[in-house]
Amino acid sequence: MNPFEMVIGIVLIVSIAGVLKAKYGVRKDQWGNETHVDDGRSAAENQRLRGEIASLKERIQVLERVITDDQTSASRLDREIERLRDKNNV
Repeated sequence: MNPFEMVIGIVLIVSIAGVLKAKYGVRKDQWGNETHVDDGRSAAENQRLRGEIASLKERIQVLERVITDDQTSASRLDREIERLRDKNNV
C-alpha cells in the first residue's frame, strides 16, 4: 500500500465515523467531551410505552378478576371479553 492510499483510507474512515456520530446524536461540547444529544424522540417513546404498559396491566387485572370470580357463567365471561375487545379497539 503506498502512502497516498493510506491517507485516503484514513480520511475515509474518519469521515464515516463523523457521519455515524452525527446520525446517533453524538456532539462535542466546548471542552471536547462527547455528549449524546436527546432530541425528544426518546421521551415521547417512553411516554407511549408507559401508556401501553398501563393499558396491559389493566387488562391483566380484568382477566384475573374474570378468572377468579365466583360467578363463572358463560354470559358474564362473554360480556367481559367483549368489553376488553371494545376497549382495545378504541
